[in-house]
Amino acid sequence: MCEFPDHLICGYRSFMKGRYAGESNRYRALAETGQAPKTMVIACCDSRSAPETIFDSGPGELFVVRNVANMVPPYGPDDHYHGTSAALEFAIQGLKIREIVVLGHGRCGGIHAALNSDGNPLSPGDFIGKWMGLLRPAAEQVQHYDFMTAAERQRALERISIRNSIENLRTFPCVDILEKKGSLTVHGAWFDISTGELWTMNPDTGDFTRPAIEDEAEET
Repeated sequence: MCEFPDHLICGYRSFMKGRYAGESNRYRALAETGQAPKTMVIACCDSRSAPETIFDSGPGELFVVRNVANMVPPYGPDDHYHGTSAALEFAIQGLKIREIVVLGHGRCGGIHAALNSDGNPLSPGDFIGKWMGLLRPAAEQVQHYDFMTAAERQRALERISIRNSIENLRTFPCVDILEKKGSLTVHGAWFDISTGELWTMNPDTGDFTRPAIEDEAEET
């Protein structure tokens, strides 16, 4: 029988001696009273882009759902299983969250595969191929932009994926109703793994701009 991975045990010991020791009262309070985050983040499952790390969030502050390429499918209730849609429904109806952030990132493997299906085909079988099919129309269009480099096409589709997910979010009646009432806001953001830069989406234009961090703001 295989033993539990040793590097995870080492990490857990470090966690208990460090972060948990410093926030033990908060963890106990969360255990007793339950979670009440106000922000939901829909992010990619890429190991390099953890929302809790990017936003320096503590326990109980973010409700996070992660999947390949941070995608939201359109509203479509049926007899199948819908993990992302179920998490969204729970966040809105159960936790009463007030903000939804769709967080994409640079060098996304799912986006790369969607753009380079000839050289690195996605599985046409059970799951991943169908999942990335949500982006197929946009990917096929971006592929024909011969005036763009491969890196530019990659970044373009990463950001298109964020806007696409936001459009699909608004097909959910619970999102549409609450957003129109002003009790829920929807946002897009893109994180550059290489530089650590965060770009946020303008809700009116769909453009992405980089907010200045404190040191930069002081210099200007």
